[in-house]
Amino acid sequence: MRLIGGLLALVGLVAIIAVGGAAWSFRGFDPKAAGVYWDIAKSLAETGNAVEATVWKRKVDEGLTFEEVDESIQSVAATENIRDVGQLPLGDQVALMQDSEWRKLQIYLYCNPLTAAKMVEFSEAYSAWLPCRVSLVEDEEGQLWLYSLNMDMMIYGGKPLPAELKEEALHVKDVILAILDGAAEGSF
Repeated sequence: MRLIGGLLALVGLVAIIAVGGAAWSFRGFDPKAAGVYWDIAKSLAETGNAVEATVWKRKVDEGLTFEEVDESIQSVAATENIRDVGQLPLGDQVALMQDSEWRKLQIYLYCNPLTAAKMVEFSEAYSAWLPCRVSLVEDEEGQLWLYSLNMDMMIYGGKPLPAELKEEALHVKDVILAILDGAAEGSF
């Protein structure tokens, strides 16, 4: 019995040290950083897919066509006043290259250039996340989905952003979520 009690005490001590070490490694980070990484870790454990763990996704309401969702994405983006900087019709390109039908896949590129410039001034590495992307994809069963990068890691995942930049980044996050939510319902 003493051996089991000793082992349990040792396991508890190791757990306390591990938690303390993890907390120590997040010192100086945004207060929400640990929660962001915990959510990513939980999603990774559930899905086994690192990319799935770092995106937002919305299932498009049944009955909406690809064309209707395409129009909705563009309408919500215009209403939210974010600049459309390009579209990539990847599904159509794949169909052309294969000379056969392929499922629908369109990627929309959106940006607030002034906010983007401030993010790059903060860290050039943010350029890899630019511009913001929204993907409209038809899965193998014909269901439409919307995807975008989860911006929480960019906003909260490290040392705090300067207050003004954080406010602008949060606004862009709200815009991208409005596009995802609105387009998933077919809003105009």
